[in-house]
Amino acid sequence: MADIRKLCGEARLHGFAAVCINSYWVPLAAQELKGEGVKVCAVVGFPLGACATEVKVGETEWAIRAGAREIDMVINTGELRGGNGEAVRQDIGAVVAAAHSEGAMIKAILETGLLDDTQKEEACRLAKQAGADFVKTSTGFGPSGATAADVALMRRAVGPEMGVKASGGIRTLSELKSMVAAGATRIGTSSGVRIIGPVNQE
Repeated sequence: MADIRKLCGEARLHGFAAVCINSYWVPLAAQELKGEGVKVCAVVGFPLGACATEVKVGETEWAIRAGAREIDMVINTGELRGGNGEAVRQDIGAVVAAAHSEGAMIKAILETGLLDDTQKEEACRLAKQAGADFVKTSTGFGPSGATAADVALMRRAVGPEMGVKASGGIRTLSELKSMVAAGATRIGTSSGVRIIGPVNQE
C-alpha cells in the first residue's frame, strides 16, 4: 500500500501520463490521483495472457468501475504462436469493446521476447483490426524487454494511426530516447524518476 501511494505521489509530482498497476490496487490509486492529470492504468490478464476472454473482460470492467482509464491487456500468446490468429483477434476485441464502451483506452501487450518477427507483425495486425489504441512490447516479466528494433517493427506494422508503447528494461535516458526515435509514443518504466533526475541527464 505504501509503495502504491509513493508511486502515485511520484507520478503526480513529475506529471507522468499514468501509473500502471495490478487491478487490485486501482481503487487506492484512483483515490490518490483524484482530480490530478495522471491516469490510472490497470493490467489485465497479467502477465501470461492465458486466462479466458471472459475473465479478461470481467477484470477490465471491474477495473474501470474502480477508476482505471487505461487498460494494458496481455494477448493470448499461446494462440498466436499456435497460428490461431482469429482467437487472438476476438480476445483483444472483447476487451476493447468493454473498455471503449466506458471511454477507456486499450493497449495490447505482445510479449515480444516470446515471438519471432513474423508473429510480432501478426500480433500488431490483429490488435489493430480489433480496435486497440496501442500495441505494447512486453510485460516486464518475459524473457526480454523492449528493444528499439522491436519498436521500429511494431511502428511499421501498425502505421501512424496507433500508439506504440515501449516497456520492459528501460532504465536510462539514452534508452528512452532510442525507443522514441524508433517510433514509441509512450514509455513504460519503473525508473522514471531516476531517468529524469539531474544525475541521469545524458
